Amino acid sequence: MSPDPTHERKVSMAENLMTEHRRLAVLKHLERCSQYTSNASILIDVVRGVGVPSSEDQLRSALAWLDEQDLIEITDHGHVVIAVATSRGCEVARGDVTHPGVKRPSARG
Repeated sequence: MSPDPTHERKVSMAENLMTEHRRLAVLKHLERCSQYTSNASILIDVVRGVGVPSSEDQLRSALAWLDEQDLIEITDHGHVVIAVATSRGCEVARGDVTHPGVKRPSARG
């Protein structure tokens, strides 16, 4: 029996949506933090707390992607990773601008 391509597309779509939600959750949290700064340990709890299932690898991947897009800056201190939102990242978090690969926030925030 051959794999169901429709099922694979649905799984891929769901994974992409979760990835976009994860990125938005990170940006929204950083935008609300003092100095727009948080560490990866807190961020994993935040994204899970808003209903986005995430492994540590998935969060690290999201942080690296956001950094590559200049939406955050990350600093790896070995034992702790610090993320700081850029001004562009804050604009995306608030919904002032959109960015491909990041879910647009809902109208209610």
